[in-house]
Amino acid sequence: MTRIRIENVVASTSLGSELDLQSIALSLPGAEYEPDRFPGLIYRLPEPKTAVLLFHSGKVVCTGGKSWNEVEESIRTVSRLIRQTGQKVVKQPTITIQNIVATSDLGGDLNLNSIAVTLGLDHVEYEPEQFPGLVCRLDEPRVVILLFGSGKLVCTGARRPADVALAVQKITKELQQGGLLDPERTREPAPPGRVKRKGSAPGTAPPAGAPDPSAADSVSGGIAPVIA
Repeated sequence: MTRIRIENVVASTSLGSELDLQSIALSLPGAEYEPDRFPGLIYRLPEPKTAVLLFHSGKVVCTGGKSWNEVEESIRTVSRLIRQTGQKVVKQPTITIQNIVATSDLGGDLNLNSIAVTLGLDHVEYEPEQFPGLVCRLDEPRVVILLFGSGKLVCTGARRPADVALAVQKITKELQQGGLLDPERTREPAPPGRVKRKGSAPGTAPPAGAPDPSAADSVSGGIAPVIA
């Protein structure tokens, strides 16, 4: 079974009004705000372990979450803390996933030189003197896959776990058809099921298949997005 682990979910939203970052920095213990070095305020939550970036425009970026629920909880926590300082912000902002970073293991060593030749330089970049991995760009889904000689891979650029699963399925099939990966070491992944959110508040509009702890149970066999 090819398993996928979601490592990072990056999402953004807007709190609907301009933020007084200096006031927030003074009110939130541990907030990092050095406008001469970076225009945003950084607030790190201990649980879930995420970082929320606040900007004067009201834009918010959350990174470090490993599921949709962690992202949602982090943004709503920060929104509540800001309201406690007296600033008016949206209570239930609409959250949009911008990027999902996931990892997997194809179960066998890869000859990256052979892969670069077989897949063609139009689709891959491989310069081992600069970076040990091979960079493969897919058009559909529109993601980037990094392949390593150990058989491990990293997928970035997806906005849904289903896109990650499809990308891994496609690259696995291409490698097997080219004789670059032993089909006995990997199983053809089954289409991922629909990922449902648990306990989300109204007003939230995640993409279909937004990451959720139930993801691991939503797929029977094949690829199963595993949320740490």
